[in-house]
Amino acid sequence: MPRLLDVSDDVRAEIGDEEADRLLAGDNAPGSYDCTSCRTAGDSEQERTSTVLFVGDETAVLAFAHAVCLPSQVVRVAEDQLQGAVRSVAAPDEIPGAAPSQAVLGVTSGLVLIAGDLHPALVVEPTGPIARPGADSGDDFLPLLIEQGYMPVTSLEEAPRGLDGWSVLLAMGQLHAVLQPGTGGAPSQVAWWQAHQPLLVTEGWRAAANKTQKVLVFATPAGSIGRQPREDLLRDALDKAAANGRLVAAALPLAGT
Repeated sequence: MPRLLDVSDDVRAEIGDEEADRLLAGDNAPGSYDCTSCRTAGDSEQERTSTVLFVGDETAVLAFAHAVCLPSQVVRVAEDQLQGAVRSVAAPDEIPGAAPSQAVLGVTSGLVLIAGDLHPALVVEPTGPIARPGADSGDDFLPLLIEQGYMPVTSLEEAPRGLDGWSVLLAMGQLHAVLQPGTGGAPSQVAWWQAHQPLLVTEGWRAAANKTQKVLVFATPAGSIGRQPREDLLRDALDKAAANGRLVAAALPLAGT
């Protein structure tokens, strides 16, 4: 059965006319899907749906989104981010005040030593610049977060302060989301970042989070940290980002176990 799919010229160029035509005919496209932006269910037989192609160095992953959430597009990401399958496209309601962007939010977990204590931490780094609405270019990722209460970090000599209304959701020992206050006076929280699939964390990280009941969330512009294979290298990269004025942070309470 034909699908109500939008396949952009860029996506068609990547997957080829034959595959694009098969998608539109319904041969290779799912009827129901989880929107890669808002994470709610969609139905390509009933509502307009965008094809979103994530392209790495060796791997390409085709995802689907409500057309009202995202346009059909090609999103180029690092290969290890595709392999992790825990990334999300940044939509306007995920980064407060941000314009729609092709940037993908990368999240890395690790234990960070501050003042002699190990703290469970998450490092959030987009793969590209995040601009304000109406801006054609520029990167306002950090200013937007500072406006939400995150604090600039110039050194990691002390842990960042807490931030009301935000939290880190851990369920069954896996990381699911970073939550922010609801908009328009809504009392509930909404997802600022949410994993496509629950993100595995180490036993040490989970134990530290359960002990302190809080998680340090660091955020940095694209190209500042990268994927570090060891926690000591992650700490070194954080120190460098802080010294260069490219780091903000907050201590968020732990939700779940």
